[in-house]
This record gives sequence, C-alpha cells and structure tokens, in this order.
Amino acid sequence: MRNYFCGWYFRCQSHRQTLAVIPSLHQAGADKSCALQLITDAQAFQVTFPYADFCSQGDTVCMAGNRFSKAGMALNVRTPQLQASGSVRFGAFTPIRYDIMGPFRCVPFMQCRHSVYSMRHSVDGTIFVNGTPYVFQNSVGYCEGDRGYSFPRKYTWTQCSFPAGALMLSIAEIPLGGLHFTGVIGVVLLGEKEYRLATYLGARAAKITAKEIIVRQGRFTLTVRPRGQWGHPLRAPVGGVMVRTIHEHPSCAVSFRFTESGAPLLELEGKNAAFEYEY
Repeated sequence: MRNYFCGWYFRCQSHRQTLAVIPSLHQAGADKSCALQLITDAQAFQVTFPYADFCSQGDTVCMAGNRFSKAGMALNVRTPQLQASGSVRFGAFTPIRYDIMGPFRCVPFMQCRHSVYSMRHSVDGTIFVNGTPYVFQNSVGYCEGDRGYSFPRKYTWTQCSFPAGALMLSIAEIPLGGLHFTGVIGVVLLGEKEYRLATYLGARAAKITAKEIIVRQGRFTLTVRPRGQWGHPLRAPVGGVMVRTIHEHPSCAVSFRFTESGAPLLELEGKNAAFEYEY
C-alpha cells in the first residue's frame, strides 16, 4: 500500500478572534489514521482518531462526530486537553477561476498537491474551545487543502482576508524527477478581479527570508513582510506519517504590497494574517 495523506484547512476570522481547523487522514503502509488539528490565536491542539471513525459522502467529511462541508462545520471533541463543540455556517464559496496547480495538476507522483476551494465566504455561528466562545457573525472564511505523501521540505505560506478581497501565497521547494525547483502559487483577489501568481505563468521568488518575501511575475510584484511572531506547533506528514512539527501563526501582523509596473494595486497592513515559514 502506498503512503498517502489528505487534509482540509478551514479558517474562520472575526474582528477579534481566529479559529482554524484541519481534518486529515493518513496512510503509511497498512497503518491508517485520521486527525483533527485546531488552532486559535493562543494555542494549537491535535486529536487522533481511528481510521474507522472517518467517512465522506459527496463534499461532506465526517470524523468521530465532527462534520465538515461547504455548508459549514460542526465540532464535538472531548479529550483531557481539548473540549470543542458548536457549529458555524458558511456562505457561498468564492472559488478561483481554475486549479491553482495549473498544468502541474497533470504531473504524476508529485510530493504534494495544493487546492484552493474558497478565497472568501461568510461565517456565522459559535464554537466553544475549552470554554472560550469563538463567535462569528457575518465573519469571513477561507478554505484550502493538500494531498500527496509529504509536505515540502522547505516552504512558506500566508493567507489574509480584507474588506476588498483576500490573498494567499505559497512558495516551496519542489522535488520532481530527481531535480528540485522553487515553485510559486498565489492569488490576489481584489473585488471581482483575480490576479494569479504561479511558476507556470512565469512567477519567481526573488527573495525568501523570514522578514521579507518578494515574488515577481512580469509587471507584477508581491512583497510580504511578516512582523516576526512565532507560530504554534502543528503536525505535518512525512511519507504519510504525521511526524514532522511545523509552525503556523493563525493571526499575526503581516504587511502586503502588490504592484503592477510599480503602481500599487494593494497596500495592506494585515493584523490578522496567517503565516508559516519553514525555510
């Protein structure tokens, strides 16, 4: 049996609070399991379940009494470390125009394939995490996913929603056929207009440091400057096994500047951006 993982990332953001939830399933040889990771502004949690507790039907994923779909999610977790309960409803998803992987979606044996399901949608409801209510009233959500057998060895990722739109950017070291290259995928959504940055469109990472990331594609430049917060520990797959520790800050200060031929299309001091840096 081949090693494999598949995970979904649901991020809910209000003016005051952030909650991200990651259901996933994993297979390494004959060993199978599923897990739920939950990230708040203050900390992160992981709960592992038997594979028999996982099921899916259509676009709905269920895991030990927890349910996830385009319509919303409901949590029911009771462990000594984590007690999470409640539900939220999602509004209509805002998909991107076509697969974020572009032509790479057809390349076999890729280490990791990324999906962007919704750049933004409304979130309404309440979820309690260890007694603290996370209240969302006409708040904003984001949804993406990954599948393959391992996360990239080196990568950085960020996502931010704002009144006029949303953005996401991922840069990673990609192994392919014995070679390695730095791959870029990203979307800047401004109102009804979608700008895509991707290796297959000519994007390149001109700079990758913990303090500044610069991506250039033709006349477009995206500059990302995180403000140095440390993230919370999460588990990530290596060969289908969740043995790697990565770090994500679900709600931190990151500045974004997106320009066309030097003229700014977006200048944003994001106070509630998600950010990971694993270089």
